[in-house]
Amino acid sequence: MNISFKNRREAGVLLARLLMRYAGRPDVIVLALPRGGVPVGFQVAAALDAPLDVVMVRKIGMPGYPEYAIGAISGDQTLFQSEAIEAYGISPGAIEPIVLRERKEIERREALYRAGRPPPQLQGKIAILVDDGLATGSTMRVALRSIRKAGPARIVVAVPVAAAETRQQLADEADEMICIGTPVPFYGVGQWYEDFEQTEDDEVIRLLREAERSHPLSAWTAASAPHRG
Repeated sequence: MNISFKNRREAGVLLARLLMRYAGRPDVIVLALPRGGVPVGFQVAAALDAPLDVVMVRKIGMPGYPEYAIGAISGDQTLFQSEAIEAYGISPGAIEPIVLRERKEIERREALYRAGRPPPQLQGKIAILVDDGLATGSTMRVALRSIRKAGPARIVVAVPVAAAETRQQLADEADEMICIGTPVPFYGVGQWYEDFEQTEDDEVIRLLREAERSHPLSAWTAASAPHRG
């Protein structure tokens, strides 16, 4: 399968086309995984006429090789790739400082991106979780489990590209899995983008603020159902 996206913006536009049955519904919210998932999620939210927020989740990288995920953390959810940890003989003592560092980064981003605003109320709603792609799927899996605790009626995982095995694993756990393609061989998410530059905090904040101008999240932080207008 030949897949190539110019950038995350184009990937989001194309991904949104597969989600149009959720357009215009007042019970739908798009939740992007920062930072790379936010430009994708912004385009999806705009196309669906839905609010946009983030899921605070962080990858736990291998000691010495931080780009290789051995787990992920979000809220009170922590997930480890036990096979990788055992295969490389990684000790708990080596992992603990990484987990502490990533928890602090989640706290930093929470304060920066939400500026004191509580997370949205998801009870009975439809949550569409968006990222720029899935390799091992650790971060998306732990994000899904964290969001599931909030009681949404339905969780949709939506990504432009994913490793085939990871897509199947997430499809088994989510209520719905939407993915443009699962190319083989799959070495990493970035190989399917012409421009895969790192998304910075400034861009995340800008996109979240722009999205909130048309869809204020204040209605979603109250116990009542969200209202349009």
